[in-house]
Amino acid sequence: MDYRDYNDSELLSYIAENNEEANEIIFKKYEPLIVTISKRMYRYCKNAGVEMTDLIQEGRLGLNVAINGYQISKDATFYTYARTCIERGIINYVVRAKRQKNRVLNESLSLELPDDEQYKFEKIFADNSQNPEIQVLEYEREQELINNVKGNLTDFEQQVFELKLASFSYKEIAEILEKDLKAVDNALQRIRIKAREQINI
Repeated sequence: MDYRDYNDSELLSYIAENNEEANEIIFKKYEPLIVTISKRMYRYCKNAGVEMTDLIQEGRLGLNVAINGYQISKDATFYTYARTCIERGIINYVVRAKRQKNRVLNESLSLELPDDEQYKFEKIFADNSQNPEIQVLEYEREQELINNVKGNLTDFEQQVFELKLASFSYKEIAEILEKDLKAVDNALQRIRIKAREQINI
């Protein structure tokens, strides 16, 4: 079998029938995309202890998620769905790596709100560095808020949110996701609104 002889739908049908060769072919077909996304991301996370091979592996895991989760009835093509899953897998890995390395107990989720905007996200952490019990409780509170916010975001908004939490700049986010700055800014505006709703619940 050669991937040039089959479209994605045909390959997915064969994979559903446990055809190992079709599975290998679709991975071969999408390997260049995984490598391209990994290289683009690697430029921004060299100092986070992340290796290029780790990013590629996460991209492959993302492709596997796409293969197992794609529904032909979806409006999006498999390519679009797979690209989203690959990007999300790589981004989530980098975010975890950066947050683990740079975690500061008194960080907030401000998302760079303008100075003239009255509303500020409430601080997730106070200065409780000497109290392990409070550290754990505050960390769980932060994760709960983040998960609640993410549950109300679109795929694109989730990617922007993850990258912003990992301290990537607007420009870096736009370059990583291959979007213009306006699209990133609009996404962050929507995220702020949704986050406020969660905090006010």
